[in-house]
Amino acid sequence: MIGKRILDVVLVGIAFIVLAPVFLVLALAIRIDSPGPAIFKQQRVGRNGKIFVCLKFRTMVQGSSDQTHRRAIQRMWAGERISDDPKAEFKLTNDARVTSVGRWLRRTSLDELPQLINVLRGEMSIVGPRPAIPYEIDYFQEWHHERHSVKPGITGLWQVRGRGRVGPMEMLRLDVEYVRTWTLWTDLKLIVLTIPAMLRALGAR
Repeated sequence: MIGKRILDVVLVGIAFIVLAPVFLVLALAIRIDSPGPAIFKQQRVGRNGKIFVCLKFRTMVQGSSDQTHRRAIQRMWAGERISDDPKAEFKLTNDARVTSVGRWLRRTSLDELPQLINVLRGEMSIVGPRPAIPYEIDYFQEWHHERHSVKPGITGLWQVRGRGRVGPMEMLRLDVEYVRTWTLWTDLKLIVLTIPAMLRALGAR
């Protein structure tokens, strides 16, 4: 996938030049809003199941426990909705851990911007399956792991078609569909479609 890697590096280079002021403003807003670093680091599952440190802008109170999210994942796999919002039934929309700035960052998906660094490192791609948290894969069926044959991405089919409006099984089906039908043209289309999806903030509440 040399073409995919070239596309990633070119787009990340352009993004860093264009978005540098945005990075600085968002980092400052996060630090003013609540104590703690602007960047949140979390272990995620990458290509071939390799664990890497994923970077995001911090959206929660520093030192928050992950138990709320673990319980939410358990409920989703049991077929329960975790939100009353019809546009984000499978998204934690009333999470007390989330800061004021964090709620806006999540709604606009701007909290994902530091993952451009992960792309530059070669740990992620611009387009691909969402990088899973290690405890999430405990619920995966064998065929779901096909998603790990490619690098995880900042955006992908799930982000464009569903986000918090679809359950975990549908999300994983979309991930595997992406892997099986990938072309460079697919990546280009998904990158273009991500922009209106971010502006509408579908499923990101």
